Amino acid sequence: MDDIDFKEERKRFGQHILALRQNIKSTEYEGRPISQQELADRSEYINKKTIGQIERGEINVKFDTLIALAKVLEVEFDELFKY
Repeated sequence: MDDIDFKEERKRFGQHILALRQNIKSTEYEGRPISQQELADRSEYINKKTIGQIERGEINVKFDTLIALAKVLEVEFDELFKY
């Protein structure tokens, strides 16, 4: 386990989540991707602060949050890990 850079993996995962979010079109602003706030509003489980922390790779994500992310990002659960 010494050769795994968990901080770097969290950052890579966060960048992937950001990319997935940017693939969703905003209903509030035409022609723009969904914002962190709009994603949080749609999820009813994850708040904007947590989404930002995930995208920056600052936190370990709970299993429940992963399930909610997959649902609101409109991807299969395993797609979250294809980064």
